Amino acid sequence: MNQTIMSKLKLLFFWPAFAFFSSSVVGQDQEVTITIDTLSNDVYMLTGQGGNIGIYVGQDHIFMIDDQFGHLSDKLKTAISKLTDKPVAFLFNTHMHGDHTGGNANFNSAETTIVAHDNVRKTLAAKSVEDSNFDVKMLPEVTFSDDITFHDGDETIMAFHVHTAHTDGDAIVYFLENNVLHMGDTYFAGRYPYIDLKSGGSVDGYIEAQKKALLVINDDTKIIPGHGRPSNKKELAGSIAMLENIKGIIQKEIDAGKSLEEVKKNSKLTKTYDAKYGQNFINPERMREIFYTSLMDKE
Repeated sequence: MNQTIMSKLKLLFFWPAFAFFSSSVVGQDQEVTITIDTLSNDVYMLTGQGGNIGIYVGQDHIFMIDDQFGHLSDKLKTAISKLTDKPVAFLFNTHMHGDHTGGNANFNSAETTIVAHDNVRKTLAAKSVEDSNFDVKMLPEVTFSDDITFHDGDETIMAFHVHTAHTDGDAIVYFLENNVLHMGDTYFAGRYPYIDLKSGGSVDGYIEAQKKALLVINDDTKIIPGHGRPSNKKELAGSIAMLENIKGIIQKEIDAGKSLEEVKKNSKLTKTYDAKYGQNFINPERMREIFYTSLMDKE
């Protein structure tokens, strides 16, 4: 996409300024170190504070996935410069949460176009009433409904929407030749996931998103999760089995007439998985609450 087209796209998508997420962030900028994992010849994972970032170094430019918080943008740009001096042509948002989109305005430029699912832009735009100081450059400039494909030399980059998973605007990105899959927050590797029910997420949709990802990949695929270390097909399959088992357990409690408080307090329900998956942001009690609430919404 040339500079003229990019400029026209930016003009087409101007919206009133508003704010999306709170400026308060746990920890300080100086405490964050950006680390780089090499996943293939061309794809890297950057870890700092917030969602994991994917970097594809193409023939002439970079395809970047997510950008964490705004206060980390300079550090991220420095880390990227260690990989290449090529510009970021596309910045892809896997969903709308601030730990994945917080740096949008800092990366958005004449040479960088932000891409996301329709609902990401819709959700960000809906926040306009909350803060009149919001920077319009936070908004995705190109959006899609179901899927979108990018081509760079021999590489094909396929992005597809998964419905009512972590939110209502999640997208998974697959680098075909490099065999790397970025799942955003539809996958928390080695930990219980956060499913944002208030933003359109659901237990059923979350499980289906992981099943869809499993169909795309093979045993050699490297997976970039939204949070956690680089993963693979075997670990993703284990996550699906865990989620489906917990869903069945909580559904039985619902069918037996148990209340939310009873399920939250019953540590026996998820004890099989708590030691392995329940030691991070979403603890076992919160996990049981999310599952109960989501499954009850179907009743």
